[in-house]
Amino acid sequence: MPTQPRTPPGTLELLPREQMIFQHMLDVIRRGFERFGFVGIETPVFELRDVLLTKSGGETEKQVYFVQSTGGLQQGHEPELALRFDLTVPLARYVAEHERELAFPFRRYQIQRVYRGERAQRGRFREFYQCDIDVIGKDRLDPAYDAEIPAIIVQIFEELKIGDFTIHFSNRKILLGLLASYGVTDEEKQKLILREIDKLDKIGTDKVRVNVIALGLRDDHTEDLLKLITHKGSKDEILAHLAALRVNHPVFQQGLEELSKTVAVLESLGTPDNRIRLNLAIARGLDYYTGTVYETLIDAHPGFGSVCSGGRYDDLASHYTKSKLPGVGISIGLTRLFDQLNAHKLLPQVPNTVQVLVTQLDPQLGAAYLKLAAELRRAGFNVENYLEPAKLEKQLKYADKAGIPFVVLMGSDERAKGTVMLKDLATKTQTEVTHDGLIEKLRGMF
Repeated sequence: MPTQPRTPPGTLELLPREQMIFQHMLDVIRRGFERFGFVGIETPVFELRDVLLTKSGGETEKQVYFVQSTGGLQQGHEPELALRFDLTVPLARYVAEHERELAFPFRRYQIQRVYRGERAQRGRFREFYQCDIDVIGKDRLDPAYDAEIPAIIVQIFEELKIGDFTIHFSNRKILLGLLASYGVTDEEKQKLILREIDKLDKIGTDKVRVNVIALGLRDDHTEDLLKLITHKGSKDEILAHLAALRVNHPVFQQGLEELSKTVAVLESLGTPDNRIRLNLAIARGLDYYTGTVYETLIDAHPGFGSVCSGGRYDDLASHYTKSKLPGVGISIGLTRLFDQLNAHKLLPQVPNTVQVLVTQLDPQLGAAYLKLAAELRRAGFNVENYLEPAKLEKQLKYADKAGIPFVVLMGSDERAKGTVMLKDLATKTQTEVTHDGLIEKLRGMF
């Protein structure tokens, strides 16, 4: 009995047409990152165990895949390597290791697979692509970079044509400073309260109220806090509302100043108002975020959750170096986004990477078919040759199933006249053109 072929659970394996769309999305994201002056890097798929897991604890780090050779396994050795579970920890190691060789601010993008021991289910993957951008500063990093990050994502998502979306953003210092002004100065309690606030969209105001009061916040302070995080209005209206609160705590004031600059720079960058929203309930559950935070939602499908998120952190590589390396970044979880768009038939329409099929009508003209395809490739087209004798009907069916839009037909009669037949499979029409005019005709099609 042959072994039954089956895909490992928690992975995304695509058919060729879907893979073309996925690759198109990767290319759009990469071009968008590069358009803003980011440079690409890659890091190994695995890291040394002690480097990757320097910071103990956290749900993500409980899902690590360890890497062990068969020889090491047989000898009972502990694994020295582990697959990366995100791209942030490898970035921290990379920057710390190459700090003296890098130009700061260091603007990097990274598009690679990561691995987590998730329970395989819809929308939860064990192997998936992350598309990250980060700007890392040396000692300090201006808040202007906090505005550039969402401006980049707006341009990329508009080019991807995935439907209406909104990037929600805030600054954690607003809430941290407000809590401190209420007398809540214990950092652990502050973090727990922010985690509850971040669940507002999922559990609702009443549940947040109960949970926050249970954490020890006074009833009147809880009501003031809930009014603030549910306040609606334009960016300028919310900034004016925050200023009117007259909270004197320095952390609050710093957050307000940074948030105001972020809004101003976003406007200078020409970011459309309908794509960004100042939302004070965005707090992000991860504690290493220290300032600006982002979440991106598909407007028609809020159930997708955030499809692109990130924020500001004060010290990226504190576990690997004494240098202060503040940064800001954002990540597109492309595998999950693609899967959700595919499930809801929202994938962008993408042309086939193969543009033309040169058929074989007469085996005696095999060399002429190869020469014609080579000429088309030199002109910049992606061309496939049908290399074996077959009925024309079979060749046309192949092109149609493969999604190739144009087919070139040339028999002995056309060869003698110096012409070819160009067939458009979408319209089911064909045109006779001169051999020399074929390139110009095709250029008008693409």
